[in-house]
Amino acid sequence: MATFTQADLVGYIRQAAGEDEGFDLDGDIADITFADMGYDSVAMVEVTLLVERELGIGLPDDDKASKNSTPKQFVELVNELLPASI
Repeated sequence: MATFTQADLVGYIRQAAGEDEGFDLDGDIADITFADMGYDSVAMVEVTLLVERELGIGLPDDDKASKNSTPKQFVELVNELLPASI
């Protein structure tokens, strides 16, 4: 994986936190906060821990990985930290 994408993130969200049947994660969600999608702080911790473990990176305690961030911000943060060799 050279670049972490929104599709990658959606897969991790589904695996770690599940999917609200009332919200389409496959839609245009880039600028919608995780809180508005129904994910609380605990869900985002689960997603963050899974991404860190799977990709071998450490995400900072940053607003970009919180329930008040957006998928676009989360993806940008991961890509900033991802080693070029992955």
